[in-house]
Formats: sequence, C-alpha cells, structure tokens
Amino acid sequence: MAKVRMGMVGGGEGAFIGAIHRMAAALDGEIELVCGAFSSTAQRSLRSGQSLHLSAERCYGDYVSMFREEAFLPADQRMQFVSIVTPNHLHLPVALAAITAGFHVLSDKPATLNLAEVVQLREALASSDCLYGLTHTYAGYPMVKEARSRIAAGQLGTVRRVAVQYPQGWLATALEQDQNKQAAWRLDPAKAGVSSCMGDIGVHAAHLLEYITQLRISALCADLGSVVEGRCLDDDGAILLRMENGARGVLLASQVALGEENALSIAIYGDTASLTWSQQEPNTLVIQYSDRPSEILRAGASYLDPHTLQFSRTPPGHPEGYIEAFANLYAAFAEQVRGAAENRSAADWAMDCPGIEDAVRGMAFIETAVAASNSDAKWHDFPDL
Repeated sequence: MAKVRMGMVGGGEGAFIGAIHRMAAALDGEIELVCGAFSSTAQRSLRSGQSLHLSAERCYGDYVSMFREEAFLPADQRMQFVSIVTPNHLHLPVALAAITAGFHVLSDKPATLNLAEVVQLREALASSDCLYGLTHTYAGYPMVKEARSRIAAGQLGTVRRVAVQYPQGWLATALEQDQNKQAAWRLDPAKAGVSSCMGDIGVHAAHLLEYITQLRISALCADLGSVVEGRCLDDDGAILLRMENGARGVLLASQVALGEENALSIAIYGDTASLTWSQQEPNTLVIQYSDRPSEILRAGASYLDPHTLQFSRTPPGHPEGYIEAFANLYAAFAEQVRGAAENRSAADWAMDCPGIEDAVRGMAFIETAVAASNSDAKWHDFPDL
C-alpha cells in the first residue's frame, strides 16, 4: 500500500512540537511528509522544508496557498491530511481552510482558541466528509489503554475517587521575558486563549482522566493563578472534580513546580481495586488490592489485552515512550484516512485516536475551569455540549 501523504502547517525553525509530530508520523513507515507551510514567512518556510528534503515547490509561503495548490495536484500526489502544529490562535482558521479544500485534519491540542471556535469547527466537520483527530498524546501509551480496558472490564469495581496531576517546572522563572518563543506564546492571551497552564497541560490531565475511566466530569471547583509576577494567564492551579457516576476527584497542574520535568500521573480508586500510572515510568501499570499483593503489569507482556498489544512495537523490557505514544495516534489516524479513501465501514477503522468530541470537551474544560476560578460560586456544572 502507498504511504498516507501528510502536509504540515507550522513546525518550522525554532519550533519544538513540529519535530515531535514529524518523528511520530514517520515511525511506522506508513506516512510521508510531502509538503508544508512551516512558518509565517515564505523564506523561513522554504528553509525549513528544504532541510526536511522537500522540493521547493512543495514548501509553501502560507497555508492558504498550500491548500489551493495541493488541491490541483493529481489525487495520487496531493496530501491527504494536514498536521496543524501552530500556536492555538491559528488552529481554527487552518482547520477550516483545510476542510473547505477537502483535506483531513490532525491537530495539536487544544483544538481552538476558545469554546465558540471549537463548536464552529464541529459544525464545519458535520457538513463535510473530512476526518478530524486531536493529538492528546498520553492516550497513545499502551499501558494507558490497558488501564482503560481493565476499568471497562470491571476489575476496579465502581470508581470512587480519581486523582490526576501534571506538574512541570519549566516556567518557574520569567522565560517569556528572555525571548523564549515557546514560553512567550503560551502566556499571550491572543495566541494561547484564556489559560496557559490549564490550556497547555491541565487539559491533557482532564482528557487522560476521562479516557481511562470512560466517565465524564460533571462539575468542578477551581483555583487558578499566576505565581510568577507579571503574568496575565495562569501558570498553576488546583481543581476539585465531580464525575458523572458520583465519584470525587482532584486535578493538579502546574508549570512552576520547580525541579519537575513532565510528571503526569494518575490514580483511580475503585471499591474492589485501584490502579496507578505515571508518564515518566510509562511501561508500568500498578493494580492494588486490599486482600492480596499488588500486580505490576509491564508493557509488551502476553497477559495484556490484545488491543493494548496492538500499540506496542517491542518485546517486554525494551522501553517505549513519548514518541511511540505520539506515533500510535498518527498510525490510528492514518488508518482512518485509508479507510475513508477505500470507502470501508467506519467499524473497520482503527478508531483509537481522539476526535472532535474530545476537542469540544477539552475547550469546555479550559473555559469552565477559568470561569470557576474567577467566580465566588463553589461548584460549576460542566456544560452539556
């Protein structure tokens, strides 16, 4: 089978996440980067594209030109989907332009700048034949999928308590004042939206919680703030949660937890067992009981769920991590694109990639958390969208 052809918007010189996306897309040999509009200036876009061994004519000065020119190419040459790796404020216009031109979309998170925009995006997708995926990376880890399958099978019994935390320390000082590009746009409301910490990492924690438990957040109580002086967006926060089944929870996220790297972790407590998983030890899932020893489950082992094993590439004891988890989302989305091109039933596609409904809930979480933090009311219902 021919490779699925990908274009990219953003991810050029000085970018971080674009290179991660490209590595993930290339890992399984199923996707080929064929074009891109990598920067806000044509010259930087050309340099970026040629450094990736693309021909000059497929390195576009802007995404509008890219979609227009790619649409004119023969069907077996033009890109099939676009990967959006820009700051948040560009996610919607790029996605809408791609959908209008007939291209599928795989976007970095959060999906848009605000909740109204993501609803607009959902409406555009509903009136098109285009696919949409969202790179909530941590859903791609095999042991996260194992945790999800164990809970779905009832191994934990009724979920009573949930706890997820995501501390980072990289913004513990005012990097945005030192011309740090990654810090500057994340703390700029015009580019990031209403939140930095919850919009950048808190939304990952919320998605992971709902993905593993398959329970929705029904209400929350939030306390967000900026620790570093001079910031107008939050860099730290704590949120109390109520889940739809009555379980209570807590979500902690911080970009100013000095010394922390990327310490996302989650614990789910049921009435018969509990489980814990940490992104910094991603190949291990621990299940705990009150009446027998804990189980330490390891990635790649034959006793795991067959679905989990589909997302591992190496035998047990050979570490897989962030790039591989990212690649699992790309592989799933590429299979969706193939399925659509071949007119296969959606039931036959590898659908395990977050989509537009995850995108809507993510933006609803961000805006509800910010509104709750700014309010004197204690509990705020999660909007039903």
